[in-house]
Formats: sequence, C-alpha cells, structure tokens
Amino acid sequence: HVQLVESGGGSVQAGRSLRLSCAASGYTYSVYCMGWFRQAPGKEREGVAAIDSDGSTSYVDSVKGRFTISLDKAKNTVYLEMNSLKPEDTAVYYCAQKGSYISDYGGFGYWGQGTQVTVS
Repeated sequence: HVQLVESGGGSVQAGRSLRLSCAASGYTYSVYCMGWFRQAPGKEREGVAAIDSDGSTSYVDSVKGRFTISLDKAKNTVYLEMNSLKPEDTAVYYCAQKGSYISDYGGFGYWGQGTQVTVS
C-alpha cells in the first residue's frame, strides 16, 4: 500500500520561497514517476511538475524557471522548491505517484492528503 505524506506548505509573501516535501512509502516499482499537482479554489487540478525514476523532469509553463522538482531516492522523498512565488500560485498542493515514466500528467493512482500554499 503506497502512502504519500506532504509537508512544507504555509503562507508567504509574494516573491518569497517555500519547499514542499513528500515522503513516500510502500511502493516496490523500479520505474515510477512522482508528481506535484495543485488545485486552487474554483479551478481544476493541474499538474505542476513531475520527475521519474530516471531523473527526467517536466514542468507546467507557468512555473518554469521558478519551481524545481527533485528526488532523493535514499530518503524516498520528492521535493518541490518554489521560488519567486506569486499570488496565483496559491492552492492546495498534492503529491502523487504512478508506476511509469513521465509521459503526461495522467495515470497517477496514489495521492497524498495535500498541503496548503498561500501567497499574498
């Protein structure tokens, strides 16, 4: 049973930084992809960034150059470093996992509980 636990959300002023963490446990795939998604009030959930077990990464255009996703395999933890935060980044951020390489933001079967990020 895969479990994903996010942490690191909070409230910050525009222009500041936050780092989200997602600790994963219970999976046995040798090939997998970890993704960060977000959902703002009244909006659909969107994929923000993803990284697979080979280290390939993907970002949505709105965060390119500001957000960095990384994977620490020894700690089974994926991070999302968010810099130059904007009010439009305000959302609940979710960590997710799927047992395949990055192709798109579909097919993620395991999800964390979410962590709130508020930028004012």
